[in-house]
Amino acid sequence: MQDLDLIIERLKAFRDARDWEQFHNPKDLALAINVEAGELLELFLWKDADAANRDKVKEELADVLAYAFLLADKYGFDVKEILLEKIAANDKKYPVDKARGNAKKYNEL
Repeated sequence: MQDLDLIIERLKAFRDARDWEQFHNPKDLALAINVEAGELLELFLWKDADAANRDKVKEELADVLAYAFLLADKYGFDVKEILLEKIAANDKKYPVDKARGNAKKYNEL
């Protein structure tokens, strides 16, 4: 079993032991990602990035990832596969010769 598969299985076992799958429909999982991402952002509000509490960043990032993995599982997506596909798509949208050191969006390069 790959590491990502193990993580997803552990997340599902945790969820299922508490009978929470009933609350984990795609819409609510997407909303939960947004809520947790907001909590992650809040750690940086009104301070320099270096001033954010690393332990709290780690905790909120784990929450975002957990809900993202559960949403991917709900749709039957392979997390490794969809990330590699996205990296390949971004590689085409942001060729090194145009994007290196540049923060512009792909349609502005």
